[in-house]
Amino acid sequence: MTYQSNSEIFSEKEPADYVYKVVSGSVRTYKILSDGRRLIGGFYLPGDVFGFEFTNAHSLSAEAITCTKLLAVKRSALNALAGRDISVAQQLSALIALEVRHVQHHTLRLLGRSAQERVASFLLEMGDRLSGDEIELPMSRCDIGDYLGITIETVSRMLTSLQCVGAIKVTSTSRHIVLRNRSMLARMDGGSVAT
Repeated sequence: MTYQSNSEIFSEKEPADYVYKVVSGSVRTYKILSDGRRLIGGFYLPGDVFGFEFTNAHSLSAEAITCTKLLAVKRSALNALAGRDISVAQQLSALIALEVRHVQHHTLRLLGRSAQERVASFLLEMGDRLSGDEIELPMSRCDIGDYLGITIETVSRMLTSLQCVGAIKVTSTSRHIVLRNRSMLARMDGGSVAT
């Protein structure tokens, strides 16, 4: 399945009939609060699997950030296969555990941490997930703010601050970031939360 940039994949409360794997592109899951604010639950990059639910309906909405190709697997078929094949059940269990661990890490990143710690932690995570010190962020600064629970202005200020101390370099495209000093970012992160 192919989705254009900013197109909806599924919405909150829709039946959770499928589990998705990102083949290319990027996805965000989010919730719109009653006051209109948006909270981003997660970002999914190539190789990531999303759409797991503990009920029959989605608790968040999902949309493509960039032009995205997904592999969709019917949840009922996946559950039936896992019931017949222990290796599939173990792989499914590992994927769910990875998602739970990511949610825990994200929650801990937000609790009682400064904006600088949140942004440093986010950049380290993206460097790890995108496998390098030169990363092209698919998400906007607004997305990052909604993910970290800070304003877009604060995200921009923190990126400028991190650049001024030599921890990162932000290029003219503003989404291309070079992690120049990971150990400095880790210190600013307050001792990165283990994933």
